[in-house]
Amino acid sequence: MRLTLCAAAAAALALGAAGTAAADTMHPHLAAKLAGMGDHGIVNLTVQQDKGQICWTFDVPTKGITAASIRDAHGMKVAELGMHYAAKGCDATSKKALALIEAKPAAYSVWVSTKAHPGDLRGMLFAGMAHM
Repeated sequence: MRLTLCAAAAAALALGAAGTAAADTMHPHLAAKLAGMGDHGIVNLTVQQDKGQICWTFDVPTKGITAASIRDAHGMKVAELGMHYAAKGCDATSKKALALIEAKPAAYSVWVSTKAHPGDLRGMLFAGMAHM
């Protein structure tokens, strides 16, 4: 009986440590340096997973931007950064998508589309903030 209790306590302790380690890898501040079609820019993101929200600030000189999104390595849209492009804003996003993006930002890119070129500017996400 004591052996079973000790094993259960050890397992609970290990699970608690694993949960803490997973929480330590979350990155609420993300950024991407954007480039394409001769233009450059940046985007800084703040993930508020508890609210199911992502906020952004773009610094992009490109004209005619129509949309921005976060996409996975296969180009599949994971999160939209607003219904229509805005240089600054916040939008609701599924908590599951936010958890995946926060846990492994380098697996995702920000795509900025213009009237002429979908995904015109692109950049891989990284933990931290970007500066021009």
